[in-house]
Amino acid sequence: MPMVTTTSQTLSQPMATASEPLLVMEGISKVYPTSKGPYTVLEDIDLTVYNGEFICVIGHSGCGKSTLLNMVSGFVQPSSGEVRLRSQPIRRPGPDRMMVFQNYALLPWLTAFENVYLAVDSVFPHKSRSEKTALVREHLALVGLSDAAHKTPPRLSGGMKQRVAIARALAVRPEVLILDEPFGALDAITKEELQEELLKIWNEHRCTVLMITHDIDEALFLADRLVMMTNGPAAGIGEILTIPFPRPRDRERIMEDPTYYDLRNHALDFLYNRFAHDE
Repeated sequence: MPMVTTTSQTLSQPMATASEPLLVMEGISKVYPTSKGPYTVLEDIDLTVYNGEFICVIGHSGCGKSTLLNMVSGFVQPSSGEVRLRSQPIRRPGPDRMMVFQNYALLPWLTAFENVYLAVDSVFPHKSRSEKTALVREHLALVGLSDAAHKTPPRLSGGMKQRVAIARALAVRPEVLILDEPFGALDAITKEELQEELLKIWNEHRCTVLMITHDIDEALFLADRLVMMTNGPAAGIGEILTIPFPRPRDRERIMEDPTYYDLRNHALDFLYNRFAHDE
């Protein structure tokens, strides 16, 4: 049977993580005023994320996934409750939390090197130019783009652009890497390649990752835990699946494991039967 934690239970700490929580979301709700009255996007979210965890968040459109991650980023403040990083309330964006978007968010007139350098220069203004250049080159090499460092985004493929965005985020050494459907616009082969690359980088650096996805298979391959959201409005955390596969992970081996299909079927049942999306 899948390893399931419901929101009515105390969340147990995953065995592979550090002993202290890194990120805590406690009783958070988000309400927007509208012409028809208050509209509750999220309600009573409680989630503890441990240092070095890889968390995927899944749910139908409109369930508040992006709002949740924007509160962690500091772009949005909760209407009630609190989001804390290392026990400190998150009030604004900061380089300790870097976000990678689906649409890359690169400056098209700058080269790949310059896009990453701009972030490094902003976060580490007191480092020497040679130190900043070394950081940029290190992280472009990490995502396999050393030979494309001089190219501007219009001359890069979608997968290469996303590699630049990941390199830019990692180069400032964040504590939390936030990924908002980073592979959603890519073809299946490129998506799998970048999933493998992301896991390799994560295994080496073990920063904490929060990632939105609509792809159950992607979540089961990448995550330590899969957070499944109920439908909006007033969406909440319905269940949390603990993904038991050991690391480093091998895609073919995982897909030969009957547990994989138990977990997949459980997530599908949650999304398409118990919380089917109302069109």
